[in-house]
Amino acid sequence: MTISRYDGKTKILNTADSYVSSAIFRKRGAKQINHYATPTLKQPSPEDMINIERNTRVWETGTKYFNLAYEFYGDPQYWWVIAWFNFRPLETDFRPGDVVVIPTPLETVLSGFGLL
Repeated sequence: MTISRYDGKTKILNTADSYVSSAIFRKRGAKQINHYATPTLKQPSPEDMINIERNTRVWETGTKYFNLAYEFYGDPQYWWVIAWFNFRPLETDFRPGDVVVIPTPLETVLSGFGLL
């Protein structure tokens, strides 16, 4: 089962001149652009947190979210779960020696985010 943070999200049809009049879109003949509405993820509640296991890794040079997601979830596309849970959207928000928390099991974490 693969769940994307975009599942069930509203798509917005953007016909704003600032987008469609740009050179790249004119070249492609685009008259509109489809966007996803900004997803709203909640932080897990205290009740959800009881059921979430916390695995840790020490951040090292070369550590990548997608590798951690593959190791713990079997799917690199869930890198964003680790980023969101740690309140660090970018890998550059970590420094070598920082501790990164990898929440598991994935289904429980996604449920806590309001995605299941």
